[in-house]
This record gives sequence, structure tokens and C-alpha cells, in this order.
Amino acid sequence: MMQESVEQALERIVRRVTRKRDAEISGGTTFADLKADSLDRVQILIALEDTFDIALADEEVSNIQTMAEFVSLIETKI
Repeated sequence: MMQESVEQALERIVRRVTRKRDAEISGGTTFADLKADSLDRVQILIALEDTFDIALADEEVSNIQTMAEFVSLIETKI
């Protein structure tokens, strides 16, 4: 079984939480593009922490806007 990449995991989690199954999600996609509210962001963060067994501090994620920025942050943690 192939291991899921950070990008694939993030995309899977974002699609599930935002219920945007058919949305175009790329490195430049933002939470605003997906109409994700603050609760969606919290749920995404928790799912990412659980998936990758990492801790993400509020200060680290507060300025993140794009999926590519999220991937970079996660990759530095794992």
C-alpha cells in the first residue's frame, strides 16, 4: 500500500471537512476559495495533527493562507 503524501492527505482532509468533494484544490488554493470558516480550519488542523502525529501552534498556522504553505509547515514538523 502506497503511503499518502502530505499534499494528498491535506487535500483529502480539506475535502472531507469543507464538503467540497469536487473543488479544485492546488497549492495556491486558499481557505477563502473553499469558503472554509474558522470551525472548518480548526477541524482541518486537528485532523492534520492526528494524521501526522504533530502539534501545530496557533501562531504557526494563524498566517497560513494557501495549501502550499500548509504543506511546507507540515513537512517541517514530520
